[in-house]
Amino acid sequence: MNDSMSRLKWRGGWRRLGYAAAAVAILVAALWLSWPRPWLAIHHGTNTVAVYPGPDGTEFALRWMHSVEREDWIECFRLHDAHIKIVATRFKTFGAGVPAHAGQHTHLENGWVVMSDIDRKTDPLTIQAAAAEHYRFRYEHGAWQRLSHPHQAPILTFKVIYKPLLFVLPARLTTLWHGIAAING
Repeated sequence: MNDSMSRLKWRGGWRRLGYAAAAVAILVAALWLSWPRPWLAIHHGTNTVAVYPGPDGTEFALRWMHSVEREDWIECFRLHDAHIKIVATRFKTFGAGVPAHAGQHTHLENGWVVMSDIDRKTDPLTIQAAAAEHYRFRYEHGAWQRLSHPHQAPILTFKVIYKPLLFVLPARLTTLWHGIAAING
């Protein structure tokens, strides 16, 4: 009789242990979802069109066709201390409006003029992604994503935000599934 009673008590102990483990897992998940963290957010007006993880060192680039030169330009940015910094720019032709030098180094690389180690805050970064300039965006070293759309010239703002995953989850999931969300002009 004692043996069967101790088995019943042991089963109840396993049940309580399972409930405690589930409660701890729920608490950890709730903390993880509600803990603020840095995100690179792209806004069009009041709409968030994309959200990417934004810890220090995160890099992204913008590429567009210069309206006069008709050549692509690329500007490279890095997140540092919750700010966006331009760190390099590259272009094919050196013309009007281009400074003689920017940053620490200027050199030629595969037909591009590259100015690096610029290290200048541009936060928040605002661009007008006009269709004629074919604006594109690249997060880290991923694929280029189109920002410009025919007959539109949206004004986009890039900035670092501190929000819990729970608050940016809809925009983050849209970014993962569709890239940068459709931008309405």
